[in-house]
Amino acid sequence: MNSLSSLSDIYKIVVENCVDAYNISDSARDLWLDQLVPIQMDGNKVTLATDVEFKRDTIRDFYLEKLEEQFKNILGVPVNVEIIVSDVSSPKPAVTDIMNNDEIYSKIDVIDKSITYTFDNFIVGPSNNLAFAAAKAVSKKQHEKYNPLFIYGDSGLGKTHLLSAIQHEMEKNYPGIHIIYIPAETFTNEFLHSISANDVESFDDKYRSADALLIDDIQFIAGKEQTEEKFFHIFNELYKQNKVIVLTSDRPAKEIKSISDRLKTRFASGLAADVKPPEYETRLAIIRRKAELLNFMIPDDVTDYIATKLKSNIRQIEGVVTKLNALYTVSQVKPTITVAQNVIKDIVSDHQPIPVTVEKIIGEVGRIYNVTPEEMRSQKRASNISYARKVAIYVIQEVTGMSYDSIGQEFNGRDHSTVVYAIKNIKKNIETDSSLKSVIDDLIKNIKANQ
Repeated sequence: MNSLSSLSDIYKIVVENCVDAYNISDSARDLWLDQLVPIQMDGNKVTLATDVEFKRDTIRDFYLEKLEEQFKNILGVPVNVEIIVSDVSSPKPAVTDIMNNDEIYSKIDVIDKSITYTFDNFIVGPSNNLAFAAAKAVSKKQHEKYNPLFIYGDSGLGKTHLLSAIQHEMEKNYPGIHIIYIPAETFTNEFLHSISANDVESFDDKYRSADALLIDDIQFIAGKEQTEEKFFHIFNELYKQNKVIVLTSDRPAKEIKSISDRLKTRFASGLAADVKPPEYETRLAIIRRKAELLNFMIPDDVTDYIATKLKSNIRQIEGVVTKLNALYTVSQVKPTITVAQNVIKDIVSDHQPIPVTVEKIIGEVGRIYNVTPEEMRSQKRASNISYARKVAIYVIQEVTGMSYDSIGQEFNGRDHSTVVYAIKNIKKNIETDSSLKSVIDDLIKNIKANQ
């Protein structure tokens, strides 16, 4: 992954840019540029090393100006490149003004946590104005016609921001109000723990005493029958008492296939408001507002570049601004289009889903069928365990694409034919059992969405 957090990484980008800008051949790159080793950056001076004088002199004559030009493009300031002859067999780059990647991201984490998500710093546009207006009304307890408020849309579009803003506004205006704001997965885990601890009554008391219940990613309770049943009764109790209920989801309630019809009906009884990817003008406003909150100036051409390149995820847009600020704060790297280009590569790569673990899939299947991972991996043949095992095998193959032999190894060394049989059996059942298809479709969606 390209990163602007070390001199070595910066030099790699410089080389790539030189190759593109000056049409340098692969052989010339291998012979001259790739042989240079970044040694030190001290202020505006960069030291690169090669092993013999002949290489040093050739690079000085043909490539020095090109290297300095690309360093300037990336760092935003003139840079003097010095090429020395040195033993480069075991290089140990020393960087004075550039922090390592962990330090950069530590700085970003501090910055992000210092910003409270409120209505004031939520950028409103045609893509989210209904959800924003409804959330603001709910925060003022004008929720009768919006109860429950069901906000849906893809990840990274501001649903969690709106939930946080509701919580912040209500706590400010109604001291002592009891607000519960949690992800649906936490709700599920707490409920399962209360069962195992034989303390469901305390769980009920906690949630039924809430003045406002804000739950993020409600789709994660789909297919978990006990959790759905418990949530249904808590929902009804709070609704009867005219308590505030706000839910978010990555899709409309009607598209959460394996959730019960009675819950879909409850979700649809209030207001459903979607949030869509922001328009260009809204993206510009988001970038400028984020920079303003950080007391950070981004040139208009860089702002335009970011808004043009990142179109569908507010979280990524804000992440680029935050990292540009961190780079400038700790390394004095000015925000240029070249810097933004490489930061975008970092941010987009960082937000790509990580590989789904087999353990995660087995755990999710186990929750639905009330079977432990140990039981699924065991030799037990009880019908409920066997069926859960088949579903897990099928989902693992669908989501990860692992080989049959590899999947078998995950289940205590079961052979290839057993895995094939399990997958064929579930495929056949899906064709005739629409409820099973709904459960598995939602299960796969939830697993992928929660990576």
